[in-house]
Amino acid sequence: MCRQVFGFRLAMIVVSAPAALLNAAPGLGARLVGAAVVVTFMVSYVLFRDWERFGPLLLRHPSLLAADTVFGSFLLVSAGPDTTLAYVSVCTPLLAGLVYSWRGAACFASLQSLILLLVHATLKADRHAPMAEALLLPGLCVIAGAMGSTLRNLMLRFGAATQALTTVQARLAAAEAVSAERARLAREMHDSVAKTLYGVALAADGLATTASTATPDPARIREQAELVSRSARRAAAESRELLTDLRRDQTEETEQTPFWQELAHRTADFTRRTGLPVTCHCPPAALPPLPAPLSRHVLSITTEALENAHRHASATHVDVRAAVDGHLLCLTIHDDGTGLPPGTTLERLRDSGHFGLLGMVERAAQAGARIRIGRGAHERGTEIRLDVPLPTPNPT
Repeated sequence: MCRQVFGFRLAMIVVSAPAALLNAAPGLGARLVGAAVVVTFMVSYVLFRDWERFGPLLLRHPSLLAADTVFGSFLLVSAGPDTTLAYVSVCTPLLAGLVYSWRGAACFASLQSLILLLVHATLKADRHAPMAEALLLPGLCVIAGAMGSTLRNLMLRFGAATQALTTVQARLAAAEAVSAERARLAREMHDSVAKTLYGVALAADGLATTASTATPDPARIREQAELVSRSARRAAAESRELLTDLRRDQTEETEQTPFWQELAHRTADFTRRTGLPVTCHCPPAALPPLPAPLSRHVLSITTEALENAHRHASATHVDVRAAVDGHLLCLTIHDDGTGLPPGTTLERLRDSGHFGLLGMVERAAQAGARIRIGRGAHERGTEIRLDVPLPTPNPT
């Protein structure tokens, strides 16, 4: 706002300077008016151009604005109160109100009004000008000072409100970040360590049952003990992998296994662990490389779908297909199991403590993908279809 005030002053000084110089008395008068033109113009230009630099100086020293007002009075006396330079005087109380609040506005409005009255009384003493004409510009100075002080208060209140809003937004962003991180940790724990520990518990139950029989089979006990040992080591490895992933900076993504290879590896490993046949159709030539975060989300959704088919659906076969359709990676996981119970919703699953499907939906949202869970075009079973937007390749 102060910069605009000085911009207006610059324009008015340029317009009124010729009239002031022409009306100045020869000799010393012309020199004083010329010096006043140069000083007021340069001061206005400097403050207009570098207000951020010189504005604090004007704020600390009100005497500088008073000196500028005195120099401007030389131009006003020379040019006359009827020229456009007279309206430049209104800028002084307006600027004082913006910079020094109502006290400064009152002081400089009084000073500028006194100067205007003296100039008007001196130059028009023989013309008997009406009182309304003499009080017009002083009245405008008082109004301008009040406007400047009001604008200052409004801007200060707006700044305080903006700062408070920024603080609230920062707190909300921090709370959302904490909530998102908690949800991510819950998904990672559910998709990795929790499942393996559940397998360890089942293997330990089987070992306890075998050992408690009347005639325990040593070979069977050894096999189940090895299963418990392998599952425990797997849980430890998954815990280390989860901790490493949590400490890894997102900017430190290294080269990873191609998505199609990792998908084939996970489906084959799932079949070896559970004995549930999984057919994986993913032509390598058709699948582009995926960024590491996106690949992790898609692979985690696939793993969760396979685990659900094994534990809850009583499936005998799972079919996994990946293909590219335009700018989408289309992934479908279909099992021939019993399907979802009627009336299944995410709210009911959350209330009952089943977070697998909820985690899949959250991961799909994180990846910017669309997920559909249902029967699909099949007569039975459950189909999970994931449409993932592929990243646009950078132009070379």
